[in-house]
Amino acid sequence: MSENSETPEGATAGPSEPAAGTPQGPQPEPLRFFGTTWVAHDGHYGLRRAGAAVGSLLAAAAACLVLRFAYQGLEIADVGGFVGVLVVAMFAICSAVAFRKTWEGFGRRPADPAREENLRGLKAIGFVGSLLAYFLRTFTEAPGEKLRRTEYEEAVARYAKRRATRTGNPAARKTAKGRKPRRK
Repeated sequence: MSENSETPEGATAGPSEPAAGTPQGPQPEPLRFFGTTWVAHDGHYGLRRAGAAVGSLLAAAAACLVLRFAYQGLEIADVGGFVGVLVVAMFAICSAVAFRKTWEGFGRRPADPAREENLRGLKAIGFVGSLLAYFLRTFTEAPGEKLRRTEYEEAVARYAKRRATRTGNPAARKTAKGRKPRRK
């Protein structure tokens, strides 16, 4: 604790008073790899976007290399052409579905979280599609930034509206107009 803090050491701020240094109002939701730098595009935001793009592309390339080794293992095991086609088709379909679901997740919250939970295994199999969606999205914004920015701006507007309607003490306004305060 710093020596400029108003709260004595060992004591905590009360429930009605904010802790020292805590900003008032809604706080932005941090994004993976970006934290809250997406709000004002500060803190090396551009470098983070470039790093996320390069990192996701390298991870997708490494994943494709690992999948190739797995396919070569199937060829060495001589399981047959049908199994090889099934494995390639499974990864292609799962990657396409994972790409689509990941891309949609950047623009809106899932309507049915239970359904998204059920698709987690499919998205894990098609992880290459998710990585490619992340790579492509970093060209326009931090993945998920538009959704979070919209939600954050709405929350700030609601907070400002609530704060504006609660200014002043209503009891003091009644007595200031010449009315007598009520006695119990």
